[in-house]
Amino acid sequence: MEIRQTFARNLRRMRQAKGLSQEELAYKAEIDRTYVSSLERAVYSPTIEVVDKLAKALGTDAAELLKQFSQ
Repeated sequence: MEIRQTFARNLRRMRQAKGLSQEELAYKAEIDRTYVSSLERAVYSPTIEVVDKLAKALGTDAAELLKQFSQ
């Protein structure tokens, strides 16, 4: 699986596990909601700074957003 798809899957899974909407996550991470949506659909690749902001907003490490889990 491509890293962008892995990130997208992990981002959505972690956001939903925290019970956050895309808008709430975007607010906490100080990024645009439409960007969160695009990241979850693997339309864009995030910068390392954005990965860090999202990880902090989700209360996790950036590495967890990039980790591949077996299916």
